[in-house]
Order: sequence, then structure tokens, then C-alpha cells
Amino acid sequence: MSKPSLILIGAGGHAHACIDVIEQHGQYQIAGLVGMPEEMHAQHLGYTVFATDSDLPQLTKDYQYACVTVGQIQTPDHRIRLYQQATELGFQLPVIIAPSAHVSRHATIGSGTIVMHGAIVNAGAKVGSNCIINTRALIEHNATVEDHCHISTGAIVNGNVHIDAGSFIGSGCVVKEGVAIGKRCIAGMGLTVRRNQADHARFVGNDKS
Repeated sequence: MSKPSLILIGAGGHAHACIDVIEQHGQYQIAGLVGMPEEMHAQHLGYTVFATDSDLPQLTKDYQYACVTVGQIQTPDHRIRLYQQATELGFQLPVIIAPSAHVSRHATIGSGTIVMHGAIVNAGAKVGSNCIINTRALIEHNATVEDHCHISTGAIVNGNVHIDAGSFIGSGCVVKEGVAIGKRCIAGMGLTVRRNQADHARFVGNDKS
């Protein structure tokens, strides 16, 4: 039985990591990538950029499934726009989980979220839609990660943490148990977040508080 086709919306570096996870996941056949006009016909790990964002309405006639493969560091706006556009057009955005990741059967994952190699989402955790749980990230028990967040490589989100929508937790960052991080925050690489952070906070300095 043939696998359903999946289009990738985004043709940058993050798309390469997503391609590898999707291939390992094994439930979808990648049809090609949707990129910028200047990226047309480029090859990414054997897959072609065959359309641009303006072609998405037409692509709904041939494809049911899509995955947003644009990265997120400074702002979630691009991922949010593409996710909303894809869902409004009627695409289904499946959850993609790498075989090497562990997602507890007692955890929940929202549509369009990708859980990458070696990541762990533990019991009672809730991860929203259109999130990136990147390589070897840990989402501990009863933590909540709201929609459109990127939990970067090797980050540790401890138990009962709440991360609000659109936030970015950098590589190797550790968030203390029970801490609440507001909307659209940035917590920098390698830092330890020990106290609650208000909406739009940029926790990127040397003060590990």
C-alpha cells in the first residue's frame, strides 16, 4: 500500500532535519518542498522545491498533508503564518515523531508538531500545535508547551513548567521546575531560567536568574 504524500512548506536548513525525521518516521512520502521564488527547482536531500507559497491553494487539489519546515529562533511569525495558511486551505498537518524519540502515551501532542531524534516528552506533558521539539530536548512530566514554540536542541523543560505560545527555548537551556514563561519569549542558549518570565521577555544575558 502506497504511503500518503506530504508536502514540506519551507526550504531552508531546518527542512533538512525535518526530511530526515520524516523519512525515519516512515508513514509519509515526501512529494517536494514549497519555497521562495528564488528557491524554485533547488534540490534538498533528493527532493525538489516545486512550488511557492502562492501555489498552496492549487496544491490542495493534489495533496492532503503538509508539514511546516521553516525554523524558528527570533520570531515565530513565519511559522504561524504558514501554519494558519495551510490549515485554512484545508491541509492536514500530522504529528511527526522520530522513531528514536520517546513520547509517553500519557502525553498529548498538537497538530503539525515535530518531535525530533532522541527527544523525550514525558507523562502528563502537553505540547501544542506547530511546535518544534528539537533533537534530544526533554519535556518533563506535566509540563505544558503551548502552540508555535521551539524547544531547541538539548533543552530541558522540567516538570510543571508552563511555556506560553510562540516562545523559543535555546539549545542546552534549562528551565527550573514550575517556572512559567510568557508568550513570545526567548531564552538563550545554555542559560538556566529559575524565575517566571513575562510575555516578550528576552532572557539572553549573563545573569542566570
